[in-house]
Amino acid sequence: MKLLRRSLAALELTLLFPAVLFMTALFLRSIQPTQFQPSYAAQQIVDWYAARPHLGLWILLIALPLLVLSTGLAWLAHQWRNNNDLRQAARTLITILRSHASAMLVAGASLVSAGILAVVAMHLLTD
Repeated sequence: MKLLRRSLAALELTLLFPAVLFMTALFLRSIQPTQFQPSYAAQQIVDWYAARPHLGLWILLIALPLLVLSTGLAWLAHQWRNNNDLRQAARTLITILRSHASAMLVAGASLVSAGILAVVAMHLLTD
């Protein structure tokens, strides 16, 4: 059973890789002019997807992530029904999060602010 869970996780990550690659390429090409690396390589990836809309858009960016979403939700629903330890762990996690909600909110806000500052810094460096 453990092998099945690990295999499913590996398969889902593999199926998501093309979409993650495309989204990363979109980000990388926007942080600096395309005549410089890694923006040039990212533009090549985006162009490859754009030149193949049936494969790039419909299969790699819609069908595979939709497959991962549907199989993942089905597997989680099955696990939720049949795995008492998972339900107990979820209850424990919710209890911990409730008791430390303010600390979790501060930590989340700090992470978001770090992400915003990183994007702004990249924008300032490329102008």
